[in-house]
Amino acid sequence: MKYSIEKSEKYTKLLLNEEKLDTLKAPSLKSEIITLYQSGTINLILNLSNVKYVDSSGLSAVLVANRLSKEVGGYLVLVGITDHVMKLVKISKLDHVLNILPTEEEAVDAIFLNEIEKDFNGEE
Repeated sequence: MKYSIEKSEKYTKLLLNEEKLDTLKAPSLKSEIITLYQSGTINLILNLSNVKYVDSSGLSAVLVANRLSKEVGGYLVLVGITDHVMKLVKISKLDHVLNILPTEEEAVDAIFLNEIEKDFNGEE
């Protein structure tokens, strides 16, 4: 699976460089996501702008990321979702479960706002 990772102090960006996130690619994504969270990632921006097709295995990998982010008190944001992929997300009713924003810049802002809110509420 082709991807790039960019880490900063408050978040990690993972850009998928694949057109399909399917049964063949999803296990690699799950594995990488697990590794990221085990190595200290708390907030993750998952950029799917290159992904044109997702199947249930791909959605499962995204849900693993969502679960892990919640377990560590973090925030997962999906960005760059194409229309076709968004249709599947909506059909699956995951648009109410996942944090989806158009751009990485908006995702960074959302993460910083979430961090401020956690600090304000005294959460770790």
